[in-house]
Amino acid sequence: MSSPTIGQRTAPPQAYASLLIAVLAVSMGAIFIRLSQEQGIPSPLIAAARLVFAALILTPFALRRHWTEVQSLGRGTWVLIGASGVLLAIHFAAWIASLEYVSVLISVALVNTGPLWAAILEFLVLGTRPKRLVMIGLLIGISGSVVAAVAAANAPGANPVLGSLLALIGALGLAGYWVIGRKVRSSLPLLPYLWLVYGSAALTMLVVVLVNRTPLTGYPSIGYLWLMVTAAVPQLIGHSAFNFALRYFPASYVGIVGQSETLLSAIAAYLVFRQVPLSGELLGSAIIIGGVLLATIGQAQNK
Repeated sequence: MSSPTIGQRTAPPQAYASLLIAVLAVSMGAIFIRLSQEQGIPSPLIAAARLVFAALILTPFALRRHWTEVQSLGRGTWVLIGASGVLLAIHFAAWIASLEYVSVLISVALVNTGPLWAAILEFLVLGTRPKRLVMIGLLIGISGSVVAAVAAANAPGANPVLGSLLALIGALGLAGYWVIGRKVRSSLPLLPYLWLVYGSAALTMLVVVLVNRTPLTGYPSIGYLWLMVTAAVPQLIGHSAFNFALRYFPASYVGIVGQSETLLSAIAAYLVFRQVPLSGELLGSAIIIGGVLLATIGQAQNK
């Protein structure tokens, strides 16, 4: 792949550094989540803390720069933002819970099929007809998901089938969030959109935590530390760095590079937890990555 350019200029070194930092930070997300879970912190609380932290960090910037735009939003836009937030909450709640039951490799590989489901939803909801390369990527990616899920069923774990299903639900939630975001972002800048969606998702998860009477205290100090690291590194550092990189690189390029998250997460899981994937898990994950890459390239051709 040739070096991306801005107009006729090559992207600056800090843009590549930002992309590298983004991938590394996001790849560690699953690891920090597992470390939090090992300290007894419930998955819904981990999801809630991550979203609340993200919303609070963005609040002063969104209020100072975009409060007038937020006030002018219509009722229909608020409904879409609320729905997007609920879907984002479903994504985090399901994916984080999946890490209790299945390996990091399978969880991350399956949740990263989000672009495939987004292409399907765009066709069903928006009428966007995918090109042939996207369809080929969809078929390959879905086939890889089946291979990975079957392999996971034979892998050690509390309930690998449930874990795989939760990861796929997380991917569907993410896909829905993206599709709605495409609609809302046409009339709202990125910062206030993220703030409102993160806030909506945070409120959703807080309701889940309160309804389930999930304890907020009583966990080891190291558990709270991992909880904060989980909220800060992949969300604040990772996603901020991705957004910075998008100023210089096409979204398709960023999406392709982002697929390295699966491999990096698996390597980190081996180093930290000594998780050794089965051959079927490796094969299924590789097929998924290939399908997502093809679909991402095909989506870029639709622009």
